[in-house]
Amino acid sequence: MRTESKLNLVALMIVMCSLSVCGLAVWQYSGVGVGVRLLLAALMTAGVIWLSLNWLKLVGEITSIVSCFGQKQSARKNPKSLSDWLGLAGVDGISQVVNEKLNNNDGVTGKLKEQIRDLQIQIQLSQRQKNNTEAIIYSINDAVLVIDELDRVLMANGEAGKIFGFDFRNSRYKSIDDLISDRNSEHKEFVNFLRQSRQNKASHTRREIEFLIEDRMRSFDCIISCVYDSKEQISAVAAVLHDVTREKEISQMKNDFVSHVSHELKTPLASITAYSEMLVDGEADNEQTKKEFYGVIQSQAKRLNALIEDILNVSRIESGLIKVKKEPVSLTILIEEQLQMIKGFAEEKDIEVVGQNPIVFDQVYADKDMLQQVIVNLLSNAVKYTPAGGKVNIETEVDAIENLVRVSVTDTGVGIAEDEVEHVFDKFYRVEANKAQAKGTGLGLNLVKQIVEKVHSGKVFVKSQKDVGSTFGFELPLAGTNSEKVKSEMVRR
Repeated sequence: MRTESKLNLVALMIVMCSLSVCGLAVWQYSGVGVGVRLLLAALMTAGVIWLSLNWLKLVGEITSIVSCFGQKQSARKNPKSLSDWLGLAGVDGISQVVNEKLNNNDGVTGKLKEQIRDLQIQIQLSQRQKNNTEAIIYSINDAVLVIDELDRVLMANGEAGKIFGFDFRNSRYKSIDDLISDRNSEHKEFVNFLRQSRQNKASHTRREIEFLIEDRMRSFDCIISCVYDSKEQISAVAAVLHDVTREKEISQMKNDFVSHVSHELKTPLASITAYSEMLVDGEADNEQTKKEFYGVIQSQAKRLNALIEDILNVSRIESGLIKVKKEPVSLTILIEEQLQMIKGFAEEKDIEVVGQNPIVFDQVYADKDMLQQVIVNLLSNAVKYTPAGGKVNIETEVDAIENLVRVSVTDTGVGIAEDEVEHVFDKFYRVEANKAQAKGTGLGLNLVKQIVEKVHSGKVFVKSQKDVGSTFGFELPLAGTNSEKVKSEMVRR
């Protein structure tokens, strides 16, 4: 039908053009009136021909419907008129054929709708998977940055935005050079690392990079991975930056710990070895000298034993393997017991140690032996770093509002510089200016901190002023009403 329609249209155009040419000729040679009439006749003729062609097209459509009617229709392939067709088909038959065609169209339409629904479901699943992937990347603590082959950012999370100083929500499809400032040499090094990894087509590349963030240098373990498409071409480059600053600090602390322990153990061992060798060589030729040598060996052995015990206690507390025996303990009574022991040491240095009147209720639920060690360490440190003629004062205060008890040990000693106060509870840390004042291992205050904060959920504090004095102390929760009876338990912390 398409070929026939084209031929009919061409014939119609030829007829119209012929009549138009004739009309124009007549117009020119016979006058305006005759030419206009001839043109009108041409238009009318063209209209009749157009209507005839469309009528034939309609008859052709009806013929195609009638041809679907089985044997009776096929027996008469050449009906002579439209009435014959209509009589042959019948209104019911025509309606049936039309309904069949419509039903067939409905079936096709239904299949198309089903396919569209399947596609919509697949699109929704893909979008959900994409959203889940982005949510996972945005939520991780490591910085993630993905760029395409044109150095445009495809994805970045909040941690990447913090490191490089850009808004990760508005970074998509922006050039990495526009987002990351090249004024920072570390940032420039990272961008070059991305490009080199893509040029080298390396599957995985690793490097440690440092960035200055909030006035602090932080180290990152940077892993670059190239992403390939179905044609084995690099379509993207992904970078993951893991902050290893804390791990490096811990590693350095372990190295320092081993170094300090080795040094502290060698000192008493060297004295013990030297004096024992002199005894063996017979250099102690009288009883008095031998007693002096024995005394040095004994004191150094005690020092070595105390150092090892402190190291083991700190290690047990940090690893959670220390055994704790908790019971209600009165701090006032405990302090009085330790004061009697420390006063002899203080009198040798002409230092006055002052306690206080007993408090009615200052019980805490704690390990008695551990608290004794805390109080002894604080009192002995105060005496050691206070010059002759000085004073050490210990006070206990109950805070009913906060439901805690506070113990403070104040001295009139050498004090601590402001920039060193925050480090006094660190392992093996000793104030450089005070090393000549007294011997020590640098573990006493760290052990105090571990016992108070990790074992008893308390808090240590310190206030100090150079050449004026220091105040060291701790806070512990008051024992509850259910703790009035003596309780003894072995806990594994």
